[in-house]
Amino acid sequence: MVEKRKIELTAGRVDKVAATLFSTYSRSQLKQWIIGGQLQVNGQTVKPNYQVHLGDELELTPPPIKQISLAPEKIPLEVVYEDPDVLVVNKPQGMVVHPSAGHPDHTLVNALLAHSPLSTINGEFRPGIVHRIDKDTSGLLMVAKNDFAHRSLAAQLKAKSNVREYLALVHGVIKEEKGTINAPLGRSPKDRKKQAVVADGRPAVTHFSVVRRYQNYTLIKCFLETGRTHQIRVHLKYIGHPLAGDPLYGPTKTLKGHGQFLHAGKLGFKHPRSGKQLLFEVPPPAIFKKILERLDKSDRN
Repeated sequence: MVEKRKIELTAGRVDKVAATLFSTYSRSQLKQWIIGGQLQVNGQTVKPNYQVHLGDELELTPPPIKQISLAPEKIPLEVVYEDPDVLVVNKPQGMVVHPSAGHPDHTLVNALLAHSPLSTINGEFRPGIVHRIDKDTSGLLMVAKNDFAHRSLAAQLKAKSNVREYLALVHGVIKEEKGTINAPLGRSPKDRKKQAVVADGRPAVTHFSVVRRYQNYTLIKCFLETGRTHQIRVHLKYIGHPLAGDPLYGPTKTLKGHGQFLHAGKLGFKHPRSGKQLLFEVPPPAIFKKILERLDKSDRN
């Protein structure tokens, strides 16, 4: 369906003007459509920084929405532990946990469906998923294979009795040996794709301790008391030490990798059926280790 808007009030860059005229879409999405030719000015393809004028007509033809379907996919999984009730997997960087409008397939859930039965508690598109980590965060996730296990694991998360430890490389030198960030989080009023510290947000608590200091970076461990969206990433930015490589919350000049240098390296929980305490640990991915080796040689504090 073609949408047309005539510029009557504000001129300027087409991506900025389009974000005002087509407010149901995000600016980044509109920018991609400008680049792809789905959004034109007076019938002509332009670049996002093209200057539009009063009287110009913008014509938008959004691409058809790809329907989300949950199909098992034979995607390799690194299974750290498995029994009839639970799975523990080491999710690689770049893999989305569950399907969404922007990522309809090739997710961890698609891979899990091809591997084993999953719980049904968390809805149609998140079977088995008790907790999640971001696409470009690597590391351990516990997965419920049945509803009995899901209820137990979810209750442990709510009671904050799980062990969830992350390895993080941040900008700047943290002077304190350890600390606690207690700041409520919610959707950013300036950018709906981001989370931010906001007065009326949900309670969020992150503990951290320093592992190693470099001249320009600090390697830390983070311990989650709560599990809000982007919690570690936003909290570390809030204290002035954003994650290295973070494309959303970090500085433009940063270490190059495959996204933020954040790894869910340790995970512990009580087994839903036996009650036995389980603890798992996996090393960070190769790119993370390579950067640390480089910093050990050239940037030690």
